[in-house]
Amino acid sequence: MLPIPPMLVDLVGNALASMDGVIFADLAACPSCRGQVIGHDMRAKRFAVILDQGKEHTIRVFVKRFYCQDCNALCYADAPFYPDTRLASPIVDLCILLSQQMPFNQVAQHLLAMGIVVDRGTIRNYASRDFGAIPATNLFGFLLPLPLLNLATFALSREGRPIVGAEVLAACGFPPANRAPPHGRATPKERDQRDEQEEKEEREP
Repeated sequence: MLPIPPMLVDLVGNALASMDGVIFADLAACPSCRGQVIGHDMRAKRFAVILDQGKEHTIRVFVKRFYCQDCNALCYADAPFYPDTRLASPIVDLCILLSQQMPFNQVAQHLLAMGIVVDRGTIRNYASRDFGAIPATNLFGFLLPLPLLNLATFALSREGRPIVGAEVLAACGFPPANRAPPHGRATPKERDQRDEQEEKEEREP
């Protein structure tokens, strides 16, 4: 396993930590029928799980939910998540790219060395799915997703000012031109049940 340069660990760690508490609250229209939407509530979503002084720490963002006034669907604001995934798109991208370079167990080890916690089963699941072409570049001997590096650059340049959700979306390449859309095929009820299950799992020791 190639050693992970400390600079890369710091870049990735700072990028992910800076996402903690970011709010995504914009949705132009209902993704199902393009109808007008009104705000409903705010839902916490897991962006990533990182190692902080040897302990796991969950980075959470907040995604606003809306009701469609035309079809009554419950829908989410635009946010950097692929359909039916429990981690943000830059983490999914990283899992997939590393899976193209090494076995799943080594991917999990590399991620841990970078301070990111993802289990092998989740990595295998992401690697088996098609989210479209992932923009990437070679850095420190690894093929890394540009959205993650964009977040790292953005985190370094913000100079302490609050991060706006729209800026994160742009850094992550949303809305995507030729990739999986942020709104999946699951019904709003199914997405709601999935999110509630995720929150329950996160509360368990």
